[in-house]
Amino acid sequence: MGSLFRGEPMCLAQLFLQSGSAYECLSELNPNVSVFQRKFVNEVKKCEEMERILGYLVQEIKKADIPLPEGDVAPPAPLLKHILEIQEQLQKLETELREITRNKEKLRRNLLELTEYMCMLDVTQRFVRRTAEYESQLHANYEEFPSMENEPLVDYNCMHRLGAKLGFISGLVHMAKVEAFEKMLWRACKGYTILTYAELNECLEDPDTGETTKWFVFLVSYWGEQIGQKVKKICDCYHCHVYPYPNSTEERSAVVEGLNVRIQDLHTVLHKTEDYLRQVLCKASESVYTWVIQVKKMKAIYHVLNLCSFDVTNKCLIAEAWCPVADLQNLRHALEEGSRKSGATISSFMNTISTTQPPPTLIRTNKFTSGFQNIVDAYGVGNYGEVNPALYTIITFPFLFAVMFGDFGHGLLMFIFALLTILYENHPRLQRSQDEIMKMLFEGRYVILLMGLFSVYTGLIYNDCFSKSLNIFGSGWNVSAMFEEKVWGPKDLQKNQYLALDPNVTGVYNGVYPFGIDPIWNLASNRLSFLNSFKMKMSVIFGVAHMTFGVVLGVFNHLHFKKTYNIYLVFLPELLFMMCIFGYLVFMIFFKWLAYSAEDSASAPSILIQFINMFLFTGGETDVFYTGQIGLQRFLLSIAFLCVPVLLFGKPLYLYWLHSGGRGIRMYRSGYKLIRKESEEELSLLRCHDVEEGSSHLDSGHREGDGEEFNFAEMFMNQAIHTIEYCLGCVSNTASYLRLWALSLAHAQLSEVLWQMVMRVGLRVDTTYGVLLLVPVLAFFAVLTVSILLVMEGLSAFLHAIRLHWVEFQNKFYSGGGYRFTPFSFKHISLHFNKDDMA
Repeated sequence: MGSLFRGEPMCLAQLFLQSGSAYECLSELNPNVSVFQRKFVNEVKKCEEMERILGYLVQEIKKADIPLPEGDVAPPAPLLKHILEIQEQLQKLETELREITRNKEKLRRNLLELTEYMCMLDVTQRFVRRTAEYESQLHANYEEFPSMENEPLVDYNCMHRLGAKLGFISGLVHMAKVEAFEKMLWRACKGYTILTYAELNECLEDPDTGETTKWFVFLVSYWGEQIGQKVKKICDCYHCHVYPYPNSTEERSAVVEGLNVRIQDLHTVLHKTEDYLRQVLCKASESVYTWVIQVKKMKAIYHVLNLCSFDVTNKCLIAEAWCPVADLQNLRHALEEGSRKSGATISSFMNTISTTQPPPTLIRTNKFTSGFQNIVDAYGVGNYGEVNPALYTIITFPFLFAVMFGDFGHGLLMFIFALLTILYENHPRLQRSQDEIMKMLFEGRYVILLMGLFSVYTGLIYNDCFSKSLNIFGSGWNVSAMFEEKVWGPKDLQKNQYLALDPNVTGVYNGVYPFGIDPIWNLASNRLSFLNSFKMKMSVIFGVAHMTFGVVLGVFNHLHFKKTYNIYLVFLPELLFMMCIFGYLVFMIFFKWLAYSAEDSASAPSILIQFINMFLFTGGETDVFYTGQIGLQRFLLSIAFLCVPVLLFGKPLYLYWLHSGGRGIRMYRSGYKLIRKESEEELSLLRCHDVEEGSSHLDSGHREGDGEEFNFAEMFMNQAIHTIEYCLGCVSNTASYLRLWALSLAHAQLSEVLWQMVMRVGLRVDTTYGVLLLVPVLAFFAVLTVSILLVMEGLSAFLHAIRLHWVEFQNKFYSGGGYRFTPFSFKHISLHFNKDDMA
């Protein structure tokens, strides 16, 4: 809990790592130092080469649908003597896999070509039907095309006299290129070709793209060798798959028989190749998870070793790293263990050194507190030693959210959703989800859980469940008593649309509802006026309490940084200014609630009028809450006005006095003067280092005024800005908390409108068809409730709650100008395969 209240103490450690044991020793080093020399560039390149091979292996394993084994425990980083073995195994495995894959691809391509050839022969057999008597005169007499003699574009006798021969070119063309292919043949060959084509019944794979597509079988008949060359060039241009066309039936049968034998042999060889490839991949999948994690750790270690510097002898690596004081013993143990594993004769060691640099901020969190810490860190990481608002945000954030989102039903749905994500938080699908919205909801599941739980509580306080009230304990109001006491009669019911209950009548008001708002207010016509008054005053009370608590937390910062003068010159004026004005406003709210009852409520003065008269110095002694009110208000207002000059001039003048006149007095009293002048943070940091080294320094006291250069104008300007911002901010921030009332009212009204326009319509339908209509109405109501009231309204209340914490609460004590401590740790390495591993 101490770490969550304030960041852990940090120190700057100087590590001396022996060259032979630096790899084994490096486990907790933070790479926050400058790059001096890069001695391990080649090792990093080797790790990148192994990452490339592993990415290829993972890709092939996933392509073969082989499950990748994963574990929750990461394997340790390999020793130096094992790195070369891993590299050799990966290179050998890659070479073997690429050779098998290349052979498999070659076999698959050959099988595809033979299959295309078979399909082509099967289709072209239907193009040309030869009779037995003309097979012997295939090139002498072309009776299988008798129509060509009557073709006007072809002079058959002329071609026959010239000795031109009829040739055939057959193959496959892509479905999208058939029309263009036919036009090009006609234009280029001037009609001296005959093109016949038909679509294949089955889809074949495109060898270039690997996609399954439709193909057309074509047969081109042409005269002469010149035209044949043109046809071949056109086929090449359109990427046609051309295959030899058999000249006779016997040749066709022989080719088909040979193709069947070769296709069968290829199927057998390809099947055995795939089996062997799967065996190799299955064996590799058993070790690929270990290799991937080990290579990542190796690369991370060498990357950090590149940030270290060598000593003059090049035998020792020197590194500087921030380390939590609580982990110094673990760091020493890690260095000793690394030296022992490497077999180094001289052990690596570390020293803590002093520094003037501001340390990083380390706040240890768990899965419950990390979501609230992220809300605070989104505003800014706290300075070293600054009070952490996340500890109080765990309660205040979901509570303020619930004030704006108060509904028992909606809060219960949100609570159930968060509870389900917590119960199944170890599910791999949730942990490895790449969806940004789902990841955000999963990481903030405990925040949503508390928001839903607090919304259930505030919903019971408001007595609001899906815009309807719950009469759990029975109303404290009795309507029948108005008739029993003869205040109302039958004529009053006929003449008046609305009647007001009088709590002063005996038996009408029987006492306060035990928990929350009385359910009878849900039926009252002035319900909105009553809730507005209640929620508005409640928002002011919560806002003033929240801001005052933020001002009080600033005391812990002043004490920690040993700036006690800030308590008297900053904290007390700020607190008095807040309490004398807005604290008095809260006092008047409670006083009116306690001092006035139903009997004299009509004569109670207005708080708003009294508060305005307080600043205008108007109003008489008659229209007041209590005797002496005017005098007390003027006294409080005078104190508040006097706090402004103290807040404006107090700190600059005090620091100026310390720098000029006060310095001589302190030198005279103490008898010495510090040569090295540092701030309180630096001196307190040095004291932490001194505790580690067993030494001690002089007490610091007030050192802010000891700087050699003191700019009074700059200090005064900064304090003037702070004073104006605080005084005006108290007014605007208090008004800003009225958003609690506004959003609560908006949520309640939206819920009521949704009930009246959807559910009320379904419930008022005739009972004959009401059941059938109620199912879709209920589904529609559920969809609108989740999308509008839970998602949109929940997001709106969430953003407003963040604003109240960042602007109205944290700026009272939290600067957020630090930087996060990011240690070198293997915990940040992913234990699961992702898309990056397949690149």
